[in-house]
Amino acid sequence: MGRPVAVFTDPAELDPGPGVRLLRDAGFEVRVANSGDPDVIASVAHDADALVVGYARVDAALLDRLPRVRVIATMSAGHDMVDTRAVRDRGCWLANLPGAATEDVAVHALASALSLIRRLPQADAVVRGGGWSGDFREVPRRASEVTLGLVGMGRIARTLARLAAPVFGTVLAYDPRAADWPDGVERVDTLDELASRTDVLSLHVPLTDGTRGLVDAALLARLRPGGFLVNVSRGELVEPGALLAALDEGRLAGAALDVLPVEPPPAGDPLLTHPRIQLSPHSAFLSDASRRAYVTGPAENILAWQRTGRPLTPVVDPTA
Repeated sequence: MGRPVAVFTDPAELDPGPGVRLLRDAGFEVRVANSGDPDVIASVAHDADALVVGYARVDAALLDRLPRVRVIATMSAGHDMVDTRAVRDRGCWLANLPGAATEDVAVHALASALSLIRRLPQADAVVRGGGWSGDFREVPRRASEVTLGLVGMGRIARTLARLAAPVFGTVLAYDPRAADWPDGVERVDTLDELASRTDVLSLHVPLTDGTRGLVDAALLARLRPGGFLVNVSRGELVEPGALLAALDEGRLAGAALDVLPVEPPPAGDPLLTHPRIQLSPHSAFLSDASRRAYVTGPAENILAWQRTGRPLTPVVDPTA
């Protein structure tokens, strides 16, 4: 019997080397497809037992071309790129990385929120345009008088709440599924109530059928006038047209987006050129520590599956 085969589909900006070495040292044959194209993945992984997935779409059609795959490990906490029903139907495991970049994403969200309320991009533009403080018309907000509203109360939101509590005047959160609640965070019962009491709305929920387009015109209209939006979760949570309209009409003062509906965005996307949108390239997760964790973590999930029959952090358990 040959060695088990593991394939990294699309590690993108990450160096898969540390994860490759872990798997090879455990006896795996390891290949790197370096592509999200299903034809390329099917060719490289035709006999794979395990997949390590970045952003590549893994659906029923692709899994039909990979009959030996028994475990899929994502290089992220999010796993919306994988068709979980198709995985379960084929008796496969799916594992994610729930904590690999919790601190990094929370800090990025906090930095984005503070940059928005302190008007740092606008201040930068004034200086680069030859002006100085007398030319700076964007009056910043005092953080201790600002309310931060968190949609979701998972690991990242909890870390953000802990970091933000000493800075912001109030931290509110809405999450009907959260069983316990961290100190210093006021729980609200509805998303509408959260929006109506919030100055900075920060999104921390996964992308599902129920959360797609969650931030629409109606929700943005409920935010306090001159509010801000921070999204470090998934681009599809926000309706782009509604966001642009709220910014243009002055109901929303700014937005910080680390994620977009299409990544990378196409040329001419109005989100790229709006003066009140602060962008980063889906890099909230990125740090020197997370770069390694995002490739070794999936390898460790696969090795646990090989040794015990179960990955460390399963999302889909075919034995359940």
